[in-house]
Amino acid sequence: MKILTSDEHVLRAVGAFADESGVEIYVVGGYVRDALRASPRKDLDFTLVGDAVQFARRFAERMNTHAVVYERFRTALVPIHTPAGVYQCEFVGTRKEEYKPHSRKPIVSEGTFEDDLRRRDFTVNAMAMRLNVAEYGTLVDMFDGKGDMERQLLRTPLDPHITFSDDPLRMMRAARFAAQLGFRVDDAALAAMKDMAGRITIISQERITDEFLKILAAPKPSIGLALLFTTGLMEHIFPEIHALAGVDLKRVEGHAYRHKDVFYHTLQVVDNVATASDDLWLRFATLMHDIAKPKTKRFLSGIGWSFHGHEELGARWQDRIFRKMKLPLHHLEYVKTLVRLHQRPMALVDEEVTDSAIRRLIVQAGEAGETALNDLFTLCRADITTKNPKRAEEYLQNYELVYQKTLIVRERDNLMAFQSPVRGEEIMELCDLPASRAIGILKTAVETAILEGIISNEYEAAKEYLLANKNAILEQIDAPSNRRGDVERRLAEKREATRKRVRK
Repeated sequence: MKILTSDEHVLRAVGAFADESGVEIYVVGGYVRDALRASPRKDLDFTLVGDAVQFARRFAERMNTHAVVYERFRTALVPIHTPAGVYQCEFVGTRKEEYKPHSRKPIVSEGTFEDDLRRRDFTVNAMAMRLNVAEYGTLVDMFDGKGDMERQLLRTPLDPHITFSDDPLRMMRAARFAAQLGFRVDDAALAAMKDMAGRITIISQERITDEFLKILAAPKPSIGLALLFTTGLMEHIFPEIHALAGVDLKRVEGHAYRHKDVFYHTLQVVDNVATASDDLWLRFATLMHDIAKPKTKRFLSGIGWSFHGHEELGARWQDRIFRKMKLPLHHLEYVKTLVRLHQRPMALVDEEVTDSAIRRLIVQAGEAGETALNDLFTLCRADITTKNPKRAEEYLQNYELVYQKTLIVRERDNLMAFQSPVRGEEIMELCDLPASRAIGILKTAVETAILEGIISNEYEAAKEYLLANKNAILEQIDAPSNRRGDVERRLAEKREATRKRVRK
């Protein structure tokens, strides 16, 4: 079997040490599969007959590194530093694993080398290469994994019902490898996935989410996501996405009104984004962008189907979705922002593209991080799925017009990290006020004046505006509801007078 030259040093070192120790050892699984595909990787899985933890500790000493031991699973990870990079070498003894019908944790027991290969998920991952010097490089392929690679087929070593019952997460791994490798899932395995979809519920949320994100990170995520849907797995692991599927048809006075299938539209948009960016959380935000459409769907007479407010509701749902899926919360605001704003650029195309509207978009997106504004436009461009080339080109040109204007306004008005030039503590001092709700209202009034173009985004202009308008703003806070209209009109008049003065 041909080995990449850069990997030879590590594999030879493991094999030589195994010979010294009198241990039979193999490199197995994904490394062998990808080596046959000439696809390099730095994570190596080794199976040995014997005590893997003891072997790993001694090998780590030999290589002047350390072993990270997982006592519960009797495995150990040894990082090997080489000129070609760091290899993460995981050592495990030959074993068997199985899940009881209602258990989330596998039962691990000792087994033979053949048992170890049989317990693996797919034949393409059940190949091994001998590393002991006498038979170094010999391929062990009990289940014709190499043939399945040539056929681009994902097939289980044993009856798929047995393989998936032993670890139901393997059903999601089928979807993941299909998306990553572009392979087809064997018909028998596909049927078993449909039969056993409900078994996925015994798997911990952490493992499900990890596998789901790997599908989303694949070159073409739609392959894996579609498999999750057609097998019924999506209904159990992400019911909000499952609910996107379907088309409603309503006939009124002989005219048929229908809307596109939001699920398959979403898959296309995710694939479009995947061609433009590897950013996992941009892809996740894209997956979420229409998540609330089923909930907001309404039929309006004479107009057709409406999904009014789906972007705001979808953004609010993200708190619950992130906690249920146990996603890292430091990505939450970014995803919420992109979901909430994904309609705004198109609205700006439809409306007059005013500087104040652009400023608000920049500031709202900027709260989610420096890249959020660019990512928002990447999502919007990807959301163009019309089959009409002329219309698609028109949409793209309009988006580009809005995007270029945002760059100009952001640069000109210094809006990269926007906040009132006059801060809360200074407002308290200038207005002789204690900490209270009024301080936030005054600060927001200054920010609004900047965003509407009434004053420039500069300290002196903001301070002058605050001092000139503070009494009217405070009067509005305290005014009874029947007087607020008069106060608001006077404030609007003062803003217009300030705007005219600035223009002169």
